[in-house]
Amino acid sequence: MTTPATYGSVTADPGVGPQPSNGIIVSGTPDVQWLKIENATNMYPSRLVKKGTNDGEVLVCGAGEKGIGFLGYEHATKKDRPATRDTIYTVSVQAPVLKGKATVILGYLAQAQTVVKGDKLVAAAAGMLSLASAAKFATSTAAAVLGGTASPTVAGNISTEGPIVATAEESVATTDAEGFIMITPEI
Repeated sequence: MTTPATYGSVTADPGVGPQPSNGIIVSGTPDVQWLKIENATNMYPSRLVKKGTNDGEVLVCGAGEKGIGFLGYEHATKKDRPATRDTIYTVSVQAPVLKGKATVILGYLAQAQTVVKGDKLVAAAAGMLSLASAAKFATSTAAAVLGGTASPTVAGNISTEGPIVATAEESVATTDAEGFIMITPEI
């Protein structure tokens, strides 16, 4: 009997991945839009991006903001593609922006995160991702907020850090530095 290959990161479940060595698509075929980089700050492949000043432009997404996709790598034209997935895009190039729930890609997890496969992720600073937390209600009791004229009905956990943008496809802990994580985009 042979030992199965280890996929993904060191902590990944067997059978998931593997993480590509110089790309960000793990499996599937994402939906792709080519949009212009408006500002190059933190515009690395795999970072979450948002709409720029115009619909055809993108900026890196900040914490709690509404992302529109993840900055791609493999789909970029040779003249516009950074040398590696760890190299920043330059201003005014047409870059692929990926999304689609039938794909697994690499996202970039913020520092000091402990994520388990299946966890929901939200936008963090600089286009990175962080673990979503459940909503907290501003009430004096532990009772759930139910219908009524003063309160809406709330069902299930709702993130307090903005919309869910991805689901973790592997368990990863980032203690001293940020790092890649396999995700399924939820946008």
